[in-house]
Amino acid sequence: MSSDTGLFPSNGHRIQGRSTESFLDASDIISRLDLKGNEVFMDAGCGDGHVAMIAHDMMDNDATIYALDVYPPSIEDMEKDVEEQGISNIIAIQSDIAEKIALDDDTVDICLMVNVFHHFVAQETADSAISELKRIIKPGGKIAVMDYKKMDTGYGPPAKFKSSPEEMGEMFKKHDLEMFKLDTEAGEVLDNGTMSHYIITFQK
Repeated sequence: MSSDTGLFPSNGHRIQGRSTESFLDASDIISRLDLKGNEVFMDAGCGDGHVAMIAHDMMDNDATIYALDVYPPSIEDMEKDVEEQGISNIIAIQSDIAEKIALDDDTVDICLMVNVFHHFVAQETADSAISELKRIIKPGGKIAVMDYKKMDTGYGPPAKFKSSPEEMGEMFKKHDLEMFKLDTEAGEVLDNGTMSHYIITFQK
């Protein structure tokens, strides 16, 4: 991903101001996916790898967890953490989702993207990203997207890059991916009493 929209720093996640870890509960997010525990799981747009690490703690030892990000520094950090902790079932992958993910077709049971999809909307690459995610998901597999609700929260991306569940549903429907589940009570509680995020899951 380039930084020409002004949304993204040139060297990626290491200097972004508010990390997902600081305000979203990864264990709560993962628990909402109703995993069996032995799936092939992907944290797509993993950043510092926090979600992948929590998934590792919550899933079985025979699960496979892919931590994918476009930024080499993020993957280097992830590989270092995994090696230092002796974790064998987290595999870090450096790929641009909107171009080519370095995985074979029909590999992943469930892919989770947390605060990632609006990047594709901003860069007008949503269609290519969805197509590539669909390719690597197994038949019957799922793509879970957690992102900001389409309102001004005072942080995060500009509202024009946020998608409503209906808008996102239309984007995925073009790729023959139907909505499996919608959870509108995710994220953190805002000043107006509503939740900041939603999680929408599509099935192949």
